[in-house]
Amino acid sequence: MLLILSDQTNLFAQDPLRFEAEIDHLDSIDYDFDQSKSIILFTGSSSIRKWDSLSVYFPEHQIINNGFGGSQMSDLLYYADVLIIKHAPDKVFIYEGDNDIADDKNIDEIMVTTKKLVKRLKKEISGVEIIFISAKPSLARWELKNEYLELNSAIKDYCSSKSYLTYANVWDIMLDTYGSPKADLFVKDGLHLNEKGYDLWAKELGKYLN
Repeated sequence: MLLILSDQTNLFAQDPLRFEAEIDHLDSIDYDFDQSKSIILFTGSSSIRKWDSLSVYFPEHQIINNGFGGSQMSDLLYYADVLIIKHAPDKVFIYEGDNDIADDKNIDEIMVTTKKLVKRLKKEISGVEIIFISAKPSLARWELKNEYLELNSAIKDYCSSKSYLTYANVWDIMLDTYGSPKADLFVKDGLHLNEKGYDLWAKELGKYLN
């Protein structure tokens, strides 16, 4: 069923098994891809999971969306075999950290997990490129602005130290002229993106697909 790093269970403050049914579903999807062409995989929390039009935005690419809502960086590490390594993508876009900060995890803890994830992916997938999508600003979590900026800075610095890592900044493009989140990019909950928000993300992230 699931290929899981069971020896790492004790690393996680929250129980990654809460996602077992969702991961089983993602694991059951068959992709009839041309193996001679590159595979682009997106994964992370609900901002990825809810982006169900990814293939529409990037029709010229073979896209996998393995987002799972509510997840944190440690959950992605736990399920890395199933969600990422199994598919041997050429590029993987990762959006995690948003929920980590909301759950009051500290930056050092998040970065330790991030580096473990990168080490595992590089060991198992030859030549993989990893693009970390910055934490986004949102109306619902704007009181955590400083923590998100600190996390983004840490991820950016880490990415700059490795040739196979890229930092994709979606923070700045989502702010208005007053430095606040653009309200028209979100659905009613003020946290998740609407179509206009995803249009903006697609324009920015598309730069890293060529």
